[in-house]
Amino acid sequence: MQITIDIPEELADLLELKWGNLSQRTLEALAVEGYRRGVMTRGQVRQMLNLSSFYEVEQFLKERGANLHYDETDLEQDIQVINELTSN
Repeated sequence: MQITIDIPEELADLLELKWGNLSQRTLEALAVEGYRRGVMTRGQVRQMLNLSSFYEVEQFLKERGANLHYDETDLEQDIQVINELTSN
């Protein structure tokens, strides 16, 4: 899908001067926000931005402050799985 946005030319010039490729920056911002809101997975971020590895995705998200979604419930589930696997 292709999306087009209109912004004033002088603002576009300023942003491009500061940020570089606006199309890429916009795509990255969309991916980060999608991940932060739980709409996209890390795998989908990787696909959207054509990143080559899990580690590239992790670095990309970390640099933008979009940390892994992991809470106490996730930790408890992981502990339960580990206990089940090691009890055999």
